[in-house]
Amino acid sequence: MRRTASPLSLILLGLGVFLLVLAPLLAWYVEPRAQRTPIDIDSKTVFTGTGSYFDTGEIETVHDKKITITRQVRGDVSDSEKSGRAVWDVSTSVDNDKSLPAADPHDALQWTTERWVTDRKTNTPVHCCQEEPYFDGEAYLKFPFDVQKRSYRWWDNTLGSTVTLKYRGTKKIQGYEGYRFTGTVAATKTGTRLVPGSIVGEPERSQVLAEEWYANHGIELVADQRTGRIIYAAIGPRKTLRAPGSDKDAAVLLDSERIAFTKETQKEQVELADADSGQLRMVGQTLPVGAGALGSVLALAGVVLVVRGRPHPETTETSQQPLTM
Repeated sequence: MRRTASPLSLILLGLGVFLLVLAPLLAWYVEPRAQRTPIDIDSKTVFTGTGSYFDTGEIETVHDKKITITRQVRGDVSDSEKSGRAVWDVSTSVDNDKSLPAADPHDALQWTTERWVTDRKTNTPVHCCQEEPYFDGEAYLKFPFDVQKRSYRWWDNTLGSTVTLKYRGTKKIQGYEGYRFTGTVAATKTGTRLVPGSIVGEPERSQVLAEEWYANHGIELVADQRTGRIIYAAIGPRKTLRAPGSDKDAAVLLDSERIAFTKETQKEQVELADADSGQLRMVGQTLPVGAGALGSVLALAGVVLVVRGRPHPETTETSQQPLTM
């Protein structure tokens, strides 16, 4: 009797080898290429808190009022596909109860529109596609993929520069754990504005080119480690006016110790982060580990069957030897 490999053993061996090759391919090739900032984004985040703002109707600063910040982010798919970058159009409005619901953003306390262009893999700024404003840093609106336990340079658009946010451990938001980063902004002159002299303590002058100053009591961001998505954000903006050359605030335009994501926004961001992170985890961990384990079993089974072979009876010609005299 002689033995030959059965079709089943060859199939098992081939399938096992295929899965063993597929496992590292998924982890080292497919997952990194799946880590791309989306271009078809359409997301709204809402911050609320209490604070002070300058009431143009009353011509004075009012206190202990509800403040709502609404940020809408929409991806420009056409420009993104043409450039190969992530092109996002961002609108941000700061409202009080009088201007909500915001039928016309021009009625808001503050309304800005921006265009952000980033590298889809690294999240670094790319200066093209009518980007506005020109920005810098490592993170804005989101962190890079695979967030590290280190400090990051976060772009603060009001400041017009980056802020160093330090890693402060982990924090659970709606039961979902993320990396926590914090930072502050010291009072900094950011520009000038022509205002009536009475607003900055100079009533004898009809118009004064007042200095605009900005500070931030505290920035707190919690990011999903795998995707870099912000699942919680809180800020403490303070915007004031000073008389030219003065070192004291003369009027408060906006001031709040803390304006943070609403519960609804937290829930939405956690759900999105969990879904996106789960897809990356499946491609980068679950499937490679499963393919590797199953491939090993199938390949081993195939090898064993090949070695053992299938009994095959010898033919008459091979079994009968001629007699020699």
